[in-house]
Amino acid sequence: MSDATDPWLIVGLGNPGPDYAANRHNVGFMVADLLATRIGGKFKRAQKAQAQVVEGRIGPPGPASRRVVLVKPMSYMNLSGGPVPALRDFYKVPTDHVVAVHDELDVDYGSLRLKRGGGDNGHNGLKSMTKAMGPDYHRVRFGIGRPPGRMQVADFVLKDFSSTERKELAFLVDRSADAVECLLAEGLERAQSAYNS
Repeated sequence: MSDATDPWLIVGLGNPGPDYAANRHNVGFMVADLLATRIGGKFKRAQKAQAQVVEGRIGPPGPASRRVVLVKPMSYMNLSGGPVPALRDFYKVPTDHVVAVHDELDVDYGSLRLKRGGGDNGHNGLKSMTKAMGPDYHRVRFGIGRPPGRMQVADFVLKDFSSTERKELAFLVDRSADAVECLLAEGLERAQSAYNS
């Protein structure tokens, strides 16, 4: 069982490379980048896995501060289950201290949902993580909504946010980073009541 001194692994899910950087599927990377900025760190290549990592602390100085490792898997989304468990084991992080930040089709754009455990809902990054280490990790689900008309899901998630969506995107990424910080500092129930919408 984990305790307050255990580190947290915050995993932003996405695909590596500039072609994918602004895609809906890469919103997890966007949140991880903002959290890295907040803790004053820069991503660097992990020694033990195909990923980029930043180590630091989230929260006010003192006992409320949480030791974190921010992770951006560089394995492509559907292979996230390779780097994440390797880093969990290397940093000795309990699975219930792993947080995946990811895009979510079944949540409207602009809404967030936090939960622990559950299915993957067809999300290949979650599917790969769950296959590798079980479902007992936290999720910060960033709503992107469903594709319009007959657009295929794969095409939709690999497109950039629309110009209308981009007007709110920075605010929503900021709110998602706040939700991660609240989850670590105050627990899942408090974070859900504050941020689930």
